[in-house]
Amino acid sequence: MMLDRRQWIVLCGVTPLWHPVLAQSFDHSHASWSRLLQQHVVVQRGSRASQVRYAGLLAQRSELQHYLRKLSAVSRSCFEGFSRAQQMAFLINAYNAFTVELILTRYPRLESIKDLGNFLSSPWKQRGITLLGETVSLDDIEHGMLRKRGVYDDPRIHFAVNCASIGCPMLREEAYVPERLEAQLDAQMQRFMSDRERNRWNPQAERLELSQIFDWYAEDFRLGHQGIFSLHGLASRFANMLADSETDRARIRSSQVLITYLDYDWRLNDAQVAP
Repeated sequence: MMLDRRQWIVLCGVTPLWHPVLAQSFDHSHASWSRLLQQHVVVQRGSRASQVRYAGLLAQRSELQHYLRKLSAVSRSCFEGFSRAQQMAFLINAYNAFTVELILTRYPRLESIKDLGNFLSSPWKQRGITLLGETVSLDDIEHGMLRKRGVYDDPRIHFAVNCASIGCPMLREEAYVPERLEAQLDAQMQRFMSDRERNRWNPQAERLELSQIFDWYAEDFRLGHQGIFSLHGLASRFANMLADSETDRARIRSSQVLITYLDYDWRLNDAQVAP
């Protein structure tokens, strides 16, 4: 049965848990989340990294929670009616916003997101998020939805989701939006690959030193987008950003280089803490 627009708007997002006004429509510009990011994300190192003013977000936590309620009001049937770009933007923003909310549950009494875990469950596995009619964890959003094989198959999501840690790709200073999603994901990839705190050529050791993200999710980069984001493909594409000399850049492009992985910095990406 085909639904007219009025019927679809009523259907989209209706759940018994939230006020019906929140459930009647969804703002794909994610404007309220963007406003918070623009106010509280501090861009650093030539736009290659960022830190977060969690103290400021804590003061505006009610605004963040209002946005989270909007996300939680979207039903599975509504989500399935979104375009691919709308779905991806929705899930990436949800992951990042719910991660910030998780940090605020104990801020400032923590040094790392890992402090929120315990012996039984990591912070990423704790199911306390209402999304698409289910109670899910951050891992469910990232691994069960965004990374699910055969759905999006886009490894650039690893440059977009932020785990509130210095070692992560930067939290973007705006929300992801469907009409600019491709450009935003490409920009995040370029920012991350050009940040030599996370990825670089070491001329003394003659090796390529990359973020552990490329080790943890090697299969995603090998398979995603028909393999155009393979590890050697990315290194070759960004050789000019990874090394200074043309000789070293040529070695990187040859794919005949040793690759090692840098230690991951799990310290909180708090603007009040020195990076």
